[in-house]
Amino acid sequence: MVDLVLSSIERGVLTLTFNRPDRLNAWTGEMGRRYFDQLAEAELDPEVRVIVVTGAGKGFCAGADFQTLGAIQDGSYKGEPDKRHNTFPTTIRKPIIAAVNGACAGLGMVHALMCDLIFTADEAKWTTAFARRGLIAEYGLSWILPRLIGHAKAMDLLLSGRTFSGAEAYELGLVNRSVPREGLLEEATAYARELAAFSSPASMAVMKRQIWGDWSQTLESSESAAARQMVEAFTRPDFAEGVASFLERRAPDFPPL
Repeated sequence: MVDLVLSSIERGVLTLTFNRPDRLNAWTGEMGRRYFDQLAEAELDPEVRVIVVTGAGKGFCAGADFQTLGAIQDGSYKGEPDKRHNTFPTTIRKPIIAAVNGACAGLGMVHALMCDLIFTADEAKWTTAFARRGLIAEYGLSWILPRLIGHAKAMDLLLSGRTFSGAEAYELGLVNRSVPREGLLEEATAYARELAAFSSPASMAVMKRQIWGDWSQTLESSESAAARQMVEAFTRPDFAEGVASFLERRAPDFPPL
């Protein structure tokens, strides 16, 4: 049986690879459950400090599989729904980096944007697609897109459903980096390894919770919460190690989560 999400770990970085290359890694319920299960396992694995998500072959994820969509349309779909929402990756305490190597459409775009950082191939083809399929902005995309790129640009991408390149995604402010496809995974992995080696897992976990959670807070409540969290940070071994490694001019040895 084909493993729908491949995994490998090296130097604190877990790489998860959507593995339906013949279908451009189109999303199925089974693949989604496997992906979320592996994220949940990574959450508990002290060896994992950073996660990189990419796709096998020429696509990252070309959206929902059309066979699944057809079954939903005619009422024959029998898949068991996963109780975890598509926002599940945002609840994982460890940083998740999407390495968008190719086609990134519809639901695939949702899953890319639910990662904490996004690297894309210049040549990758992005599209929201929904308006051209008679659908709506799915799974929080109408919430996250305006916050990432602004109201007007989000309207353009959603209403038109047009295809745009990874290079344009970078110009829009949708992604962190856009690089030639042949160097994409190497660059994303190098960045992930730097986080794994030099950034405190506890600090990254709190920052991730702050960034995803503070979008719905006022400046005053965010500042107040940060003040409490900073007091807690002073008591952690990560703070002592961070200061000691700086003074001793060596790489830090932070404890795992």
